[in-house]
Amino acid sequence: MPDDSANGAYDRLISLLDTSSVDYKLIDHAPEGTTDAVCALRGHPASEAAKCIVLRVKVDQRTTRHVLAVVPGDRRVDLDAVRTLFAALPQLSASLEPGTPTVGFSDAETAERLARAIPGTVLPFSFDPELEVVADPNVVAQPRLYFNAARLDRSLFISGADYARVAQPRVEPIAGPVPA
Repeated sequence: MPDDSANGAYDRLISLLDTSSVDYKLIDHAPEGTTDAVCALRGHPASEAAKCIVLRVKVDQRTTRHVLAVVPGDRRVDLDAVRTLFAALPQLSASLEPGTPTVGFSDAETAERLARAIPGTVLPFSFDPELEVVADPNVVAQPRLYFNAARLDRSLFISGADYARVAQPRVEPIAGPVPA
């Protein structure tokens, strides 16, 4: 059984980045898990952060999928965009019962189990085959992408291109509009 502790997720992340030859920088800071507050501690705009949310997508009465939605830190996940994404999948549309998929936030216990992290430390990577990563194009386009490194007191940044290469997310527009 994999180590589901925060230290296990941190160690696995660092090992993955090292073995993938990713250039990254660690940033130690006061413990913080909210996007705006940790961005202030790290000294960058929220648009350069990866906000990671675990979603439950009920495709039909028998099929539930779990999605790690990764959006810029200054945006919200557009649940309608995620719903449309999963309604449009050819392999699923034939099995859909009347109606469309329902999308909502995963319960805390399931999110922690699948992400192997507590809220505020969820990585934009999945180490669980049941958790599909979907990243907004604005995330992978970032020259510097910041996120908590499975710990409240340590973050890191990598390029969006390296993130896309290593995490291999499905890249789809899932972020809501930029706030006014």
